[in-house]
Amino acid sequence: QVQVVESGGGLVQAGGSLRLSCAISGRTFKNYAMGWFRQAPGKEREFVSAINWTGGSTYYADSVKGRFTISRDNAKNTVYLQMNSLKPDDTAVYYCAVGVYPRASYRADEYANWGQGTQVTVSA
Repeated sequence: QVQVVESGGGLVQAGGSLRLSCAISGRTFKNYAMGWFRQAPGKEREFVSAINWTGGSTYYADSVKGRFTISRDNAKNTVYLQMNSLKPDDTAVYYCAVGVYPRASYRADEYANWGQGTQVTVSA
């Protein structure tokens, strides 16, 4: 049984930083891409960032490029999302997902296992 557990969310002031973590078990983590998505109240889920199986390729939504950094530690079966210069528009539930393929993707349908999400709230 695959488990995907996010942590690190919270309340932060605009301009602050948070680091999200996502721990995976029950699947060969190192063989697959990982992605972060988010969903704000009243909005559809949107792609945030993705990283391929080696960590050598990363992708970001335009809205977070230059502020967020995705990374992975295959020895710890964990993926991270470092979020800097946070804005109120970043407020959302952030979801981690395990890819179907080794290559990274912005498409939600190319992710097979999802976590329960962690709330990030950025105050003005």
